[in-house]
Order: sequence, then C-alpha cells, then structure tokens
Amino acid sequence: MTDPATLDVTIVDGYVDEPAHFGVPPYISTYPRYTAGALVDAGVPREQITYHTIDELRDDRSKWADVANADLFCYVGGITVPGKYVGGTPAEPDEVRELAWTAKGTTLMGGPVKFGVGDENEGGIETERDDLDYDFVAKGDIEAAAYDLVQSGLEGFGNRMRSNEEIDRWAADGTFIVEQHPNHPEYLICEMETSRGCPYRCSFCTEPLYGDPDFRPPPSVVTEVDLLADYGVKHFRLGRQADILAYGGDGEKPNPDALRQLYAGIREVAPDLETLHLDNMNPITVVKWPELAREGIRIIAEHNTAGDTAAFGLESADPNVMSDNNLNVTADQCLEAVRIVNEEGGWRPGEEPGSGPSWGADASNRLPKLLPGINLVHGLKGEREETFAHNKRFLHRVYEEGYMLRRVNIRQVMAFAGTDMSETGAEIARDHKKQFKQYKREVREEIDNPMLQRLVSPGTRLPDVHLEYHQDGKTFGRQLGTYPLLVGIPGELELDRKIDIAVVDHGYRSVTGVPYPLDVNAASMDELTAIPGIGKQRAGDIVVNRPYETPAEIEAEVDLTEFTRAGRPEGAD
Repeated sequence: MTDPATLDVTIVDGYVDEPAHFGVPPYISTYPRYTAGALVDAGVPREQITYHTIDELRDDRSKWADVANADLFCYVGGITVPGKYVGGTPAEPDEVRELAWTAKGTTLMGGPVKFGVGDENEGGIETERDDLDYDFVAKGDIEAAAYDLVQSGLEGFGNRMRSNEEIDRWAADGTFIVEQHPNHPEYLICEMETSRGCPYRCSFCTEPLYGDPDFRPPPSVVTEVDLLADYGVKHFRLGRQADILAYGGDGEKPNPDALRQLYAGIREVAPDLETLHLDNMNPITVVKWPELAREGIRIIAEHNTAGDTAAFGLESADPNVMSDNNLNVTADQCLEAVRIVNEEGGWRPGEEPGSGPSWGADASNRLPKLLPGINLVHGLKGEREETFAHNKRFLHRVYEEGYMLRRVNIRQVMAFAGTDMSETGAEIARDHKKQFKQYKREVREEIDNPMLQRLVSPGTRLPDVHLEYHQDGKTFGRQLGTYPLLVGIPGELELDRKIDIAVVDHGYRSVTGVPYPLDVNAASMDELTAIPGIGKQRAGDIVVNRPYETPAEIEAEVDLTEFTRAGRPEGAD
C-alpha cells in the first residue's frame, strides 16, 4: 500500500463557473483549496503538493513536468454557466485530455466537469459526460475522492459527497495553497462557501444536483477567512451559495441573526480586508419575507465593501417560460425585489444607510453599497418571439421607475444530464441564435448604457483599479469584486499595479476613466481630452499654459477639481 507521506501530488486548476460558484482568475474557487486540505488530512505533506493554474501551464511548458512526474495528478474544473473572462481562460476539453495523457502517475478529475463537457465552453450547446481519459472521475466531491483515494493507497474510492465536518478540517488545512496562485497576494479574491444546493428545481440549473441547501455554521466560514488572511488574502466573496439571505435558516426563509454572526465575524478576524462581496440572492426570498429580507440586506450593506452585487435569477420575464421551466419568481415579484434591495442597499459611502437608491447630482461619488444584478437565460423550454419583448419590457420598467441594476447578464443555456433541459437540449437556443444576438445588442444600447450612466456619473471614484492589459493604445483594469466594471484608461500605463481612477465616460458594460487625482501639470493630451467638457483645443491650451498652482486657474466648463490636482512643477523651488 502506498504511504501518503511519500506522495508527490500536483493539482491543476482549469477554473470553474457554476450557478453558485466562480473560480476564474482573479478568483480562486474552493475546489483546489479543499482538495489540497483533504490531501493534507489524508497524510500528504504540504510541501509535496504543487498547484498550478491552466494559464500557468500555457505560459510555461516547463511546468508540465510537475504534471508528468506527480504520483497523483488532480484536475479540477468545469464550466456550466459560460461567460466572457478577462483574468484567465478556462481549460478546453482537449487541454484537459492532454493533461491526462501527460501524467505518468494516477490521474483524478473532478469539479463541475463531472456534469458534462461540450466541444467548447460556450452557451447554446449540448454536453455529455466524458472521462477525458482520466483513471478516476469524481462523480461525488473531488475533495472527498482525493482523500479516499490517498487513504486507499491509490487503489480507488467510492463516490460520495463530503460532510460539513470534513470541510471544517479541509478548508483550514488547504488555505496554504493560495500562496502558489500566480495572482497571490495582491490580485487574488477567494470564493467562500456558505452553503451549496438549492430548494428550487429550475429546469436548466445544476445547483439542485447538489441537493437541498446545507449550511456551514458561521464559525467555520469565519475561521477559514481568518486563516486565509494569515496567508495575505485581503479579498473575499461569499459566492458559493444559491441564496445569501437564506443562510443559516431552513433553506428558504431569511435568518438575519446568522447573517450578522457571519458578517460581523469576518470583519472581526479580517479588519484590514479590502473586499467583502457576495453573489447570489434569490428574489423570491425578498418578496416572500420582505421585513426579514430588509433586515438581512441592511446587515450585508453595513459590513460589505462598496460595489457589491446581489445576482437575481429572474431567468425569464415570459410567464410561459416561467411555468415550463419551474422558475420561481415572476417579473412583477422580481421588480419588487429590485426595489427593496435598491432602498436598503443602494446608498453610497458617506450617505445615510437605507437611503437608496442614490443617484444624480447629489449622490456621493462612490459606488453604491449593494445593488441587484439580473440573470436572463435563453433557449429554455417555451421560449418564443414574445420572450425577448417580455425581457426588454421588464428591464425598461426597472430603469423607468428610477432603480439601479449593477449589471444584466444574458446567456444561452447549456444542457446537462440530470437536469430537465437535457431532453430539450440546445435546439431552441440554436433556432433563436440570430434573434438572440440582435436582442442582446438592443439591451446593451437601451438599458446597459443609460443604467451605467446612472450608476457611475462622471467624477465617480473607483479606488484600487488593477491594471491588467493594453489594447488599442489604452490600459484596461478592474477592481477586485463581484462583476467589476472594466475600466479603459487613455495611454499605456505600467501594468500589474493598482491606481485610483475617476470615471469620465461610459460604454455599454465598461467605463473610461483617468487616474485620480490627475496632475494637470503632467497629464497627457489624451488624458485631459477624456475629461468631460475638455476637448482637444482646450486640452492643448492647458498643456501650453502649464504649470498651474491649482486646477481652479484653468478656465473650463467643468469643475476640474472633480478630476485633477496641480502637482509641483518639475524643477520648481
């Protein structure tokens, strides 16, 4: 029997995107952390566990040797709700198979990849279960499989789900692995699990395949945050749950006391955290228990960091689609939930809590504390031409009634075995592809752009924007957090650092910004021209007449103090 203490193990993270779990950089999901912890608990020394992301392997072929030479190679990954990604590219099926071929030792694959794979990671396709040439596929939990496999001397395991008691150990024992992530420590956000599973059974969703909600107690989550903070992590998202408001209760009804213990506990053990966000909130919970929901939302907004998003799974505003797919919230109910979250969470730092929605000339120049986002899925059973009109009408109502949405996420369904959509497949999505593309463009133009102008008016400050890449003479970056805004900045600035920016213009799902405060004595022509009310001619005049003692010396139609300062001129006494 193989002694666990002699094993060399390599974990490769191919990234995950599930209805209630995210792990594409700058995020790290729970899977590699819990798997590492399970290996340690089974007797593998920490120093013999190597972790790589799939992007690391793409960039440096020499790291494939860690895959080839491992006694046990573990692959974690899987995409069930595909999106567009900036910080990393999820592994494609052919890459996952190549990893199995490369490994000389025992191979284990797990994560949401167990639900199935398609030809590519995109919507509007069917999937099928495939072992991708691995020795073992964890049809239960990858962390439980890793533990049992090591305990058996690499002979095998019985597919099972892990318990919360095991996660108490494995979450703690696996925190060390974050130090091996290429984004550690500055540009890494840890996805935190509070529960998994869902009491509802929407036709397309894989989350119910985990069963009904099973909540980790507050001390378990808080302890994990504490240990991760000890390893230098300052960014956290409570994203591994179907509904944050239901945390610690019966699976549906809000439990504000549990939320208070969770959020206050996190703040106590990680007082210097820089991001505390969440992901999913079920709108039906908000409207069925409005007073308890309001209390829970107030607790979240008191303890979180600004720019937080509660993703609402409306999925479709068409009543036919709702009934055919067992969706649990109507368009009218979702609108009421949008109103409640706007009122309780839509205030901005420096304003009175609960005074939302805050926007317009008198609003603070920071992002709101907590806003809803809307998820819409297309290609579901019963979808028709009127479905697109229903969805657009709902979004227009939200805007016209003066509320804010942090973002609108529109995608086409992926059909997985074990869900009701497996019988329908992607046929409807394929048939409606042309109309879907036109409708998506209309939503971006008619809703996203005006909503973004309401959300971040010119002069809004976005602190700690991480500069990620250059494109077309601009620098692009994002804050760490849930659905962060993509920011385009004039010029090619030094990458892999963070700066504060002030918003100057809006796209459909992104903004243009300039470094804040912009030094008028050093700013480029492009930066000055980007400021609202400063055209090329005025920018040229500003450059010619430098230096200035204060921005107030500059004649302009806009208050430049919202964007600029006057730095000490070079060579001045």
